[in-house]
Amino acid sequence: MVDDFIKSYVKKIASHAEHISVTKSINSQDSSCDIVIYANSNDIGRIVGRNGKMISSIKTLISGCKAKDGISYKIVVESI
Repeated sequence: MVDDFIKSYVKKIASHAEHISVTKSINSQDSSCDIVIYANSNDIGRIVGRNGKMISSIKTLISGCKAKDGISYKIVVESI
């Protein structure tokens, strides 16, 4: 659910939306989830935003899901 939202949101920001992919790995030991956004190297700046404001706002929005699901989310952006 969260990874689908992130994928659709990031595709709207990116210039090369066809290169966007999102993977999710759940760690059941500590109730955490790692979400990795893979994007074209030209889109990394757009996703991170000036001074990290865009990725920070995405992380803030997703942190609201922690209250509902009880899962901590870690979001990482990587270039493909």
